[in-house]
Amino acid sequence: MQRGINDFKKGYQLVTNIVKNEKDDLVTDCHNILAMWRNHFSQLLNVRWVNDIRQTEVRTAGQLVPEPNAVEFERVIEKLKKT
Repeated sequence: MQRGINDFKKGYQLVTNIVKNEKDDLVTDCHNILAMWRNHFSQLLNVRWVNDIRQTEVRTAGQLVPEPNAVEFERVIEKLKKT
């Protein structure tokens, strides 16, 4: 509802969809634009170069927060009992 009111206040605004292709040509046809986006995300999301997930190296950051010790657990449990 709010969006409709805001659009009414602003008045009519022409929306044009223009995208540059890989040759830096402007593309305005909606079917060609959709095909370009489909191709872009297909290449981006379909990882064909990894044959086996075990081949990829996964690096993780070191432990950012140290493990709590028994004393800290007891302190927190005591606070919970009081509230």
